[in-house]
Amino acid sequence: MPDKSTESTSHGQLPDPRDYVSDGMILIGASKSGRDIVPETIELALANRHGLVTGATGTGKTVTLQVLAEGFSAAGVPVFAADIKGDLSGIAATGDKKPVLVQRAEEIGLSRYGNTNFPVAFWDIFGDNGHPVRATIQGMGPLLLSRLMELSEPQEGVLNIAFRWAEDQREDGDKHMQIIDLKDLRAVIDEMGQRAGELRSKYGNVAPQTVGVIQRRLLVLEEQGADKFFGEPALDIHDFIKLAPDGRGMVNILSAEKLMNTPRLYSTFLLWMLSELFEKLPEVGDLDKPKLVFLFDEAHLLFNEAPKAVLDQIERVTRLIRSKGVGVYYVTQSPADVPDRVSAQLGNRIQHALRAFTPKEQKAIRAAATTFRANPALDTERVIQELKVGEALVSFLHNKGEPSMVQRTLIRPPMSRVGPLKSDERAAVLEKDAQNRKKYKDLVDRVSAYERLNEKNTAVGQVKDKLRSFGNLFRFNRD
Repeated sequence: MPDKSTESTSHGQLPDPRDYVSDGMILIGASKSGRDIVPETIELALANRHGLVTGATGTGKTVTLQVLAEGFSAAGVPVFAADIKGDLSGIAATGDKKPVLVQRAEEIGLSRYGNTNFPVAFWDIFGDNGHPVRATIQGMGPLLLSRLMELSEPQEGVLNIAFRWAEDQREDGDKHMQIIDLKDLRAVIDEMGQRAGELRSKYGNVAPQTVGVIQRRLLVLEEQGADKFFGEPALDIHDFIKLAPDGRGMVNILSAEKLMNTPRLYSTFLLWMLSELFEKLPEVGDLDKPKLVFLFDEAHLLFNEAPKAVLDQIERVTRLIRSKGVGVYYVTQSPADVPDRVSAQLGNRIQHALRAFTPKEQKAIRAAATTFRANPALDTERVIQELKVGEALVSFLHNKGEPSMVQRTLIRPPMSRVGPLKSDERAAVLEKDAQNRKKYKDLVDRVSAYERLNEKNTAVGQVKDKLRSFGNLFRFNRD
């Protein structure tokens, strides 16, 4: 792969990261074969076959994520990544030629290594460190909402009744019976409790104690800040699939430092995003490169205590979303964090060091070693424990989708800053992103289920309701 990364530096211009993209491949690092340095690359045409990045804390996973995001962006592929520690935000700033990075570049043959920044859009569920990200309760649906609220099966049943009842009301002509935010859902659940006897014959039993439990769980969600997530304008998933004016893919970074205090909200939100991509993007088959790459950090949170229905949905989305042109890269500590039926879909693999101090950890390392295509020149199980920071075992899909033999690889140094942005630098990036700021900054609170149910419970509202039913009977609509 040509190294032209600093040819323009002498003329006062920034190096071009697209020099690390060649012949439909992204340079991730380099391995050694005798005295030869061998580039290790991800093939763009196979990048939607998903991937797995694993390794113990402090072994270099975050920098590897940064290199992946840089490479895909340089290739014109938009990226979404959750920033757990704040370090990934540095991709928006030009990096420094730190001695350790320059040395790494020389070790893998990038003698003219240079630095630049990348086009970034910042997002934040809480609206503090990025553009607000919102979803409607209705859009999330009862399955994911039940997981978020940790409901039992009977409680989930009542939640399903609430969604179905609201849908029936809309079909009967009350178009405002939308469940947009938490106060809408609270109002609908309360209505279920008050009308339990009337609704039983059509929808099933709605126990008062179950209604009480759901209402308490909604209060807990509100205290955790979920009320800022549920509302409008809801995120348009296509706003993550954009290119910068120079043709590089936008890197969409979700500020997740605060969000990680509520890990179930974090994992449910990202699963909702994957589901949105799956539902709303058209089938495109095999492309020359993905339409979007999704980097899912702390992926183990997605699978922890997940009920079978949720695991089925994760497997289904992971298996089928590649036909929508989306590549999903799960990032976690151990390959064992990902269920086998999902892991089987992850073709591109990067394994940083794992440590074994207990029999259980030793077993996990043996299992991790078996996930790679064997290399006769490597004792994979031993090397996993010997890897230094910034080193990894890699195996990428090539040709017709077969995995390469595992190689001990030095990950290339990032061109952008290693470390977080300062608050004023982040503010400047947000200020420049006028289109997203205009679209998402202000919360819209339109007439929905909360307002409609408050109105229904007044004398005037009851008259209007009867008029609406009368209008539906004769096929004209009174609102």
